[in-house]
Amino acid sequence: MALGGILLVVAACGQSVVATSTAAPASAAAQAAATLPLPADGTPQPPGVTSAVGLPPASIPAPPAAGAFPGGFLIADRGNGRLLAVDRTGKVWWRFPTSVAGSLPVGQSFAADDAFLAPDGLTIVANDESHQVIDRIDIATGKIVWQYGHYDRAGSGAGFLHTPDDAYPLANGDIVVADIENCRVMEISPGKQVVQQWGRTRACAVGAPATYGRPNGDTPLPDGGILITEITGSRVVRLAADGHVVFDIHVPVRYPSDAQLDSAGNVIVADYASPGAVVRVSPTGTLLWRYGPSSGPGRLDHPSLATPLPDGTISINDDFRHRLVIVDPATNTIVWQYGTTDQPGRTANHLQVPDGHEPLPPGLSF
Repeated sequence: MALGGILLVVAACGQSVVATSTAAPASAAAQAAATLPLPADGTPQPPGVTSAVGLPPASIPAPPAAGAFPGGFLIADRGNGRLLAVDRTGKVWWRFPTSVAGSLPVGQSFAADDAFLAPDGLTIVANDESHQVIDRIDIATGKIVWQYGHYDRAGSGAGFLHTPDDAYPLANGDIVVADIENCRVMEISPGKQVVQQWGRTRACAVGAPATYGRPNGDTPLPDGGILITEITGSRVVRLAADGHVVFDIHVPVRYPSDAQLDSAGNVIVADYASPGAVVRVSPTGTLLWRYGPSSGPGRLDHPSLATPLPDGTISINDDFRHRLVIVDPATNTIVWQYGTTDQPGRTANHLQVPDGHEPLPPGLSF
């Protein structure tokens, strides 16, 4: 490992916005964030970031019981066709696909580029954009129990997807997904019905809230709204729960990927390029911070997701350098890493094109 120890990882309709919406929960990353280690020295956090230090005792989770999963990350190790749940020592607690027959549907392979824990902690939802499907995976059995889309067949009609990205499970059992090449974001019920859609199918133009230009991010927000990332025009749009536009801003990156909000409401977004970068932008579009070395061990190569953590640091999956890193914005340095830089592989401390990650809370049953 190049820069430090092992980090917790794992690897048809055409209507416009609907005015009413089922409130979306915070992502598992937000739910799990307080489980990450906090600065021992009380170092002040950079502007715009709220540290978890000083939170009331009731808001800080109790340590997990002995022998329980201590917390970590979920990583979609796309190049290896697997998901991993790993703790901070590098111990693998769970993996998918398993060696048990029936883990995958007959005749299918797996290459998820994102994966997110459902709010009930029992399933994981993964989007496999290269195979045009969304999978719901039962953690206990290690099997796909639900699938939406037509495997290896892209389309825009009922039941079809075209390059699905960021499939987030919601507390009501629905899944929200960015359907990139169909230029829409959809909320899909367990019964495989589209219950809500943002944007008009195949109307690929910047024009929120009516149309979106190749959206690749659709982060559910705690207030019931949604944060949509548009490749076209390098834009990030925040929608309220009732569908109105809170802000619609240009972000200073070449290829925006999977925007998130920090605790102050600023946008954190990865620049999927080489060299790559991560930026923090205010709701008015002002650049507040940028990480993007052009050379050396800190250089990023097509980072696709950057997640703000409660101690002020930011976790980043650095796809083509085959690693997950944590960067401290106060020093603009990598402070933790999992994966061996520029060395793809399947063995311990190796990844291959890791394309998604999410913090996991302690105490999960694996």
